[in-house]
Amino acid sequence: MDKLLPRERVLAALSHQVTDRVPLDFWAVPETWAKLKNHFGTEDEELILQNLGIDVRQFQPDYTGEIVTLEDGSYYDPMGVHRIKVKNLYSEYEEYASSPLGFAETAEDLEKYDRWPDIEKFDFANLSKKIGDAHKKYYIKLETGGLFELAWALRGYERFMMDMVLNPEIPHVIMGRLTDFFCEYVRRAMEYAGDKIDMIYTYDDIASQNGLLISKDMWKEFIRPYHVKLNSVIKSYGKTIMYHSCGAVYDVIEDLMALPIDVLNPLQPLAAGMDMEKIKKNFGDRLCFHGAIDIQFLLPQGSREEVAETVEKTIQVLGAGGGYILSSAHYIQADTPVENIITMYETARKVSLK
Repeated sequence: MDKLLPRERVLAALSHQVTDRVPLDFWAVPETWAKLKNHFGTEDEELILQNLGIDVRQFQPDYTGEIVTLEDGSYYDPMGVHRIKVKNLYSEYEEYASSPLGFAETAEDLEKYDRWPDIEKFDFANLSKKIGDAHKKYYIKLETGGLFELAWALRGYERFMMDMVLNPEIPHVIMGRLTDFFCEYVRRAMEYAGDKIDMIYTYDDIASQNGLLISKDMWKEFIRPYHVKLNSVIKSYGKTIMYHSCGAVYDVIEDLMALPIDVLNPLQPLAAGMDMEKIKKNFGDRLCFHGAIDIQFLLPQGSREEVAETVEKTIQVLGAGGGYILSSAHYIQADTPVENIITMYETARKVSLK
């Protein structure tokens, strides 16, 4: 039986204390949610989280603006990114339909774009009500956006990469504009619900399966300053920062810590160099971790025995001395058997920390 309230468990773990069990978090694609609803016989997502033993809850302000949908079914999301839904064998997902800022030849041209994110179209006044009393029991996180990811989604990936060499003013203007938006996003969330929010979740994928997407020098020039600015706002409110980047980020963990961040997610276990024992040994006394359970092979294709064995080993490595929140290493995908999800969380709740 759990001995601590979920929020107490997470706070203790993030303070590098050994708790009654490792804290748990959950994220999944809609199709996985649907399978869990069928399994548990309920449409109530909160009840499912409780059945899994999840300690963390996430809340966001509602978007009140209009979602512009075009004749081909594509649409502009609240950030101004042009998306379209497509399907594969297992699920529906989003691809980029075009590059809205691809037209710009100069930084001045960017001012012609009329779908920049608008802070006034987010309902922060209702955020505290949405959270309700959940903060009294659960650890509460709020997600911001990916600065680099949104920037190249708006500009186009290849164009943005070329701009960093040939026309650096353009990426700086885009990154600056998005950063200013999310700084204000955090300020307003803190104004209306700051007393109920524990963690701000930031992200930017800067690595692939085998290495960084750009050089460290490029990262330091075009990405780092904007996360430093955003994080300074977050830290002015005394909040914990969790940073997400998929891929092989081992070589920049020290740099990421200096942004600063408190928790690194998602620790993609099959990416190059992401040795959990080495990561824990070299950074575990100064950094906490979130994620680390493989979604590329283990959860969709592994046996229940393999899932249980991996979960227990991961907890003993990353959870030693505290400092770890167990979760999948990204959204649990639609090809994952419910049985493996249940096994992951049932096992995690039984493992004793050392």
